Amino acid sequence: MEKNTTILTRKIQIYIDCDDKKKRATYYDRLYDWQNIIFRASNIVLSHQFLQDSLKDLIYLTTEVKVKLADRNTDEEGILNTSRMNTTYRLLSAYFKGEIPTDILSTLNTTLYKNFQSDRKAYWKGERSLRTYKKDIPIPFSSKSMKLSNDEQGRDFKISLFKLPFRTYLGKDRSDKRILLQRVLVGQIKACSSAIKVIKGKIFLLLSLEMPQKDHVLQEHLIAEASLSIEHPISVSIDKDCYQIGTKEEFLYRRIAIQAARHRLQKAISYNRGGNGRKRKLKSLDHYNQKEKNYVDSRLHLYSRRLIDICIKSQAGTLLLVNQSNKEEIAKEDEFLLRNWSYYGLIEKIKYKAKMAGINVIIE
Repeated sequence: MEKNTTILTRKIQIYIDCDDKKKRATYYDRLYDWQNIIFRASNIVLSHQFLQDSLKDLIYLTTEVKVKLADRNTDEEGILNTSRMNTTYRLLSAYFKGEIPTDILSTLNTTLYKNFQSDRKAYWKGERSLRTYKKDIPIPFSSKSMKLSNDEQGRDFKISLFKLPFRTYLGKDRSDKRILLQRVLVGQIKACSSAIKVIKGKIFLLLSLEMPQKDHVLQEHLIAEASLSIEHPISVSIDKDCYQIGTKEEFLYRRIAIQAARHRLQKAISYNRGGNGRKRKLKSLDHYNQKEKNYVDSRLHLYSRRLIDICIKSQAGTLLLVNQSNKEEIAKEDEFLLRNWSYYGLIEKIKYKAKMAGINVIIE
């Protein structure tokens, strides 16, 4: 019997392992060219997939027009000369073959097709608009294209990707990144399709790993009832035991304090010393751009982790988020709650960690 697995993603900083400045500049140029191609290709693929899907809704066409999206080699009523997924891959191959490795195009096409299929019902109902990809989109690739090895000192790792040499930068690494990379190297866990992202000259590896779920002694009939609120981010009750995770002062007030500090800084920017145009004027403000987001993200990770730990300790196999749908509707009408309380982010982190532990999540 196969073990249940889940996909775990780790963001690892890497840099080009080359001392020659000219070669390093060439490698950077290649990455930026690939990123630009991926940006253009993503929007092309999504537009074509949406167009193909919309053909069935063109009710003003004559009845003689066939609009069955199938390969005519396998279905005589089909209008395609290949499979639905392969149509956009052939399009990308015709546009960009020779400019970018075909493995990247294939992985990108597969990912976009799956994303479109998961969203197509919402597109059809008019509940959401078509996705638009930006220029900083990650460069995807399959696991077979990445070669991982130890470096000479044994602290970091070398990565060869499409003949581009990279080296990891793990630093002190208080997380589990070094351990996970070592387990991938010895074959204990499997690397999946991953991606590289270039942000302001820094390169990050978005490494996806297929992790087996941890075996915990859980009782499926034992239900943990959790409630998300402003006063206490998470309140959970299991049988007669009640727990409260986080406080309003710790989360909300701290977040508002960061917002107020940023607002004060915005007012004072006009008095900052210039000398290099807009960049120097906004130098102090850039420090706050990600400060609030990073703080909220770290708090939500901590709260969700403690909730799952409580469920595991109590052997609760089912986690019920009580009255959550009504709370989200109320939050949409309250501008303050909508801006400052991250219901969606917390729920996503709870689902992710619960899946890793084998706990079933039900949203009421």
